[in-house]
Amino acid sequence: MPTRMNKTGLTAAILACVLAFGSATTATAGVTSCSASGSKQEGGAVIGALVGGLIGHSVGGRNATGETVVGAAAGAAAGSAIGCEAQKSKAQNAAQRPATYKKNGYRLSSAISPASYNRVDRTFVAQSGVNLRAAPTTNSGRVGRLQAGERFQALAQVRGSDWILVGQGGVGVGYVRGDFVRPAGERYATY
Repeated sequence: MPTRMNKTGLTAAILACVLAFGSATTATAGVTSCSASGSKQEGGAVIGALVGGLIGHSVGGRNATGETVVGAAAGAAAGSAIGCEAQKSKAQNAAQRPATYKKNGYRLSSAISPASYNRVDRTFVAQSGVNLRAAPTTNSGRVGRLQAGERFQALAQVRGSDWILVGQGGVGVGYVRGDFVRPAGERYATY
């Protein structure tokens, strides 16, 4: 007998889920109108409708059709809202991370141009305030700035020049001329 009751409850919950999801998409309940792209909202609505329908059915007793449908609708709305927030959070996190690409064995910010490198991988310090450039030339655009005394990760030296690839978290974020920086712990620059 309990197996039949569970099958009946599950069938009613699935039917209620379909009805709730269908009515929510035609109404303005927002089941599919999240401002962030993705499928977490729809998945949340389906899971919420199933759980809500099962709860509604178990609360409703013998003739629980109405309670099952109401539970499924409420569950779909709650699941939809939770899924939409998860989509927004994912989109926001992606927007905060700068785009990167790999070139010559280095991860580089999309704001800078690649070059040919000799690995350095040491901590350096800026001797004065100096601009970070998008390419190893003073004619390239400014992509940031180092303050006097600021320590930074020097990933590499550009081959055939005195330009240093400045790193942040292992990602090349700009270039600085070697005569404005020195290895940390040394009094004078060696480049």
